[in-house]
Amino acid sequence: MSRALLIVDVQNDFTEGGALAVAGGDTVASAVTAHLAAHAAEYAVVIASRDWHDAEGDNGGHFSDEPDYVDSWPVHCVAGTDGAAYDPLLVTDAVTHHVLKGQGVPAYSMFEGRTEDGETVGGILTAHGVTDADAVGIATDHCVRASVLDAIAHGVHVRVLTDLIAGVDEQASRAALAELAHAGAELVDGAAEAEAR
Repeated sequence: MSRALLIVDVQNDFTEGGALAVAGGDTVASAVTAHLAAHAAEYAVVIASRDWHDAEGDNGGHFSDEPDYVDSWPVHCVAGTDGAAYDPLLVTDAVTHHVLKGQGVPAYSMFEGRTEDGETVGGILTAHGVTDADAVGIATDHCVRASVLDAIAHGVHVRVLTDLIAGVDEQASRAALAELAHAGAELVDGAAEAEAR
C-alpha cells in the first residue's frame, strides 16, 4: 500500500492579490509547505496541479468578460504568467510530478491534466501502486472537489485535510465537503491528527 499527496492549484491567481483570490489561500500555501516538511517521506508521490490556460481565446468558454463564476470566469492562470506560478509560500522541492490542466479547455480536476512528459494523474497513481491519497489545496468548492471525486472514481481512498484547503464560497464549500464525504472521502484535520500521533 502506498500513499500520495495531491496538491491542487496553489497558485498566485488563487491566493491573496490574485485574479481569483480565495481568502486563506496564502495560509494554505504556508500550511502545505509545513505539512511537506513534516510528512513528505510518507508519500510515494507528491503531485501538484496548476491551471495553465491559453492566452489566446476563451479556453472553451472558461474565460468571459461577463463571468457567471460557475462555468465562466475572469482571465486567470494564463500559461507562463506570474498568476499561473505556484504561490511563493508553497515550497515545491518535494513535489515529484507537476501537472498542467485547462490548456484551451475548461478543467477543474487535476485528473484532466498532464505532466510535461504526458503522464496523467491516474497513470501516475497506478504506476506507483497508490491506494490512498491526501488531498489539499484550492478551491474546496471547485478544483479540490473535482479532483477528489476523480480520485475516488479511480479507486483511491482519499483523506481531505480540512486545515489545508480554502474555498471560494463558505456555503458551497460546506456542501462540497458533505458531497465528498458521501462519496467516500474521509475529512481529517491534518494538524490535529499529527499531534495525536
